Amino acid sequence: MTADDNAPVPKRRRVLEVMTVVTLSITAVLTAWCGFEASKWGGEMSIAFSQASSARVQAASAEATAQAARQYDLTIYAEWIIAERNGDLDLMSFIEERFTEEFAIAFTAWQDGGRTERGPLAMAEYVPPGTAEAQELSERADSKFEEALINNQRGDNYSLLTVLFALVLFFAALSQAQHLAWRRHTFLGLSVALGVVGIVILATFPVKI
Repeated sequence: MTADDNAPVPKRRRVLEVMTVVTLSITAVLTAWCGFEASKWGGEMSIAFSQASSARVQAASAEATAQAARQYDLTIYAEWIIAERNGDLDLMSFIEERFTEEFAIAFTAWQDGGRTERGPLAMAEYVPPGTAEAQELSERADSKFEEALINNQRGDNYSLLTVLFALVLFFAALSQAQHLAWRRHTFLGLSVALGVVGIVILATFPVKI
């Protein structure tokens, strides 16, 4: 083997070393970025879970208000039925003056409809206070809970990508310890391939700053 045959070897080795250093540097930055994003999405998950919990509590409070209103309307309506059965028109008028606004609307609709429904409380027009709020808050809680699960998955995805970049670092470092050129090429090529795959996947992930 002549000196000319040996001359290009150090140059190729330097190119490999530069490629390895570049691969390690870029991967280290990407690994740190994935850790940062995983932390951010974990924080977003906690916030969404907290908001979902708060909405659940508020929904329960609104539902309790609605239940109390229903109980009051049911009680006074029962007194009205007794008065009607006894033919006490004065008492009926007295009770009707004390209907809540929501129940009065349903009562009028029930009367106008020929009393075909089982009672005013069964009418679609009867919406006690707190019902709409409870429904809205319950839907908000469900939405925030789903959002929290999505954010949790996003954080997990970044964490898994961190593992992939750790493999890139492993194979890049391993290539430097190889004395045979084909082994250096193999491990470095595998490292670069995994790095490219990781970068492509990373480009599809949402970013949270």
